[in-house]
Amino acid sequence: MKQNRRSFINTIAAAGAAVPFISHLETGLFPAGQEKFPLRLFSKPLDNYDFGFICECTARSGIGGLDLTVRPGGKVEPAQVEEKLPALVADAKKFNLAVDMMVSGIVSVSDPLTEKVLKTASSLGIKYYRLGYYEFDYKAGIWESLQKHKASLKEVAALNKKYSIHGGYQNHAGSRVGGPVWDLYELLRDFPPEFTGCQYDVRHAMVEGANAWILGLRLIAPWIKTLAIKDFTWITTGGKPRAVTVPMGEGMVNWDMFFKTVKELNISGPLTMHVEYPLLEKTEQQLPLIQQQDIIVKKLKKDADFINSFLSKYELI
Repeated sequence: MKQNRRSFINTIAAAGAAVPFISHLETGLFPAGQEKFPLRLFSKPLDNYDFGFICECTARSGIGGLDLTVRPGGKVEPAQVEEKLPALVADAKKFNLAVDMMVSGIVSVSDPLTEKVLKTASSLGIKYYRLGYYEFDYKAGIWESLQKHKASLKEVAALNKKYSIHGGYQNHAGSRVGGPVWDLYELLRDFPPEFTGCQYDVRHAMVEGANAWILGLRLIAPWIKTLAIKDFTWITTGGKPRAVTVPMGEGMVNWDMFFKTVKELNISGPLTMHVEYPLLEKTEQQLPLIQQQDIIVKKLKKDADFINSFLSKYELI
């Protein structure tokens, strides 16, 4: 259920807490940083809330900006991008939050909304976006599928250059293109990394290559311009193993090896923090909005602090 920010502020006011809380946010208590690895929050887990609530949660968590969903079913529908995206970017600035990343469903220029989305995003200062996903056509063949998608991506890459925006393909566990990571080298190797590359997700890489993931990271390092950050563990249900996302540091990702290698390979760019575990238990979903926010902020801040501790440890800040 969508939460209304006005009712949220009214709830705080009734509790006698609205003025100090909002004034702190509006006076720049949480400035957006200019770090080598700026931290952003992937907005998906909070998209059902009012945008003001999302910004307040992000700012209170010490996260410098948002990786906003601009795709079908996202915070911004592509058809409404020219009207809605500028308003949200302006609202985020009131909280000193950057909106320099977005997640799209873009896979081809044949969609009439593709250029509109990229043009609008670029004009607002968005520098990075995540592409949609390509599927393998088993009848055509694996290699043949990659060649077909390369042709589509070539046209998208031309638009990326035109609007000075980087499109990154996320490696994602499963049987789609990008699951094994190695296939991304074939998909991307003919494109200059400046505008078309990979949003590298270490969680998904480790799921598909528990020991070999580091090879894929090294192979496509020149094309990695953004990094998706989350942790996971394995559980067994009905005799079948399943990867489940957990809070940062509570899973199986080898963070020391990851950050050490990122530094060695001179990879840099925004980190988008993916929170794909429940932020609220079922009973907590019935709490007043201000109490929900306190719980959400505590979890977001814990993850953010964990990430920052490794950036500091490996002198990446």
